[in-house]
Amino acid sequence: MTGQTQRIKSYWTARAHDFAAVRVNELHDAISDRWTEEICARLPGNRPLDILDAGTGTGYFAVLLSRLGHRLTGIDLTPAMLDEADRIAGQAGVSPTFLVMDAQALRFDDAVFDAVVTRNLTWTLPDPEQAYREWFRVLRPGGVLLNFDADYAQNVRNENQKASETNAEGVYGHIGITPALSRENAEITLSMPAAGHRRPEWDAALAKEIGFAACGADLAAGARILRERDLADAPLFLFWAVKG
Repeated sequence: MTGQTQRIKSYWTARAHDFAAVRVNELHDAISDRWTEEICARLPGNRPLDILDAGTGTGYFAVLLSRLGHRLTGIDLTPAMLDEADRIAGQAGVSPTFLVMDAQALRFDDAVFDAVVTRNLTWTLPDPEQAYREWFRVLRPGGVLLNFDADYAQNVRNENQKASETNAEGVYGHIGITPALSRENAEITLSMPAAGHRRPEWDAALAKEIGFAACGADLAAGARILRERDLADAPLFLFWAVKG
């Protein structure tokens, strides 16, 4: 494990418990209906699917989609996050499979998933191009990648960190952020490759180079899902791609 990867893992280990609290709030809020609608509108076919939740964190997408009868595998680099995911899934009465794994180095055979979903992950990856290649590899023909992300580096550059803070009852944002954790977040964000690119145009160029048959971006996803909580400096987008 590189020093950069260890730094990211240590940061999210420190954040895991408070991060989970917001995700639990989110699961019990109408925002989850909007997330579900957005994801399901782009999933291939009207049947139970094998879905990889890359960078599952505390298992939010894995729980949402397991409730619908899909077969979920959630992976994350941080064991502390997956401990929270196991707890939350148990409370929700669903049983996704959670595995400690690097989203840039998947331990799966080729063409085993119908969909890969991911949320707020690409911006924090040391090698996002390799991650895209791995996601392409594990998708079946006709499979879809749904990547929800934002240009969080722009939020940091505008020194607008407080825009993402929330309280203990919040359904989107962060709680428990100390000044030290805030500085660490900002430094990690600006040091990652995604911080130096215009997104999602960069994602589209990567997807085409890798071999996805079609791709596109929905820049209004955040406005629909997060509504007033969407960050003005880093609005959520959906980047999607289909494997031919």
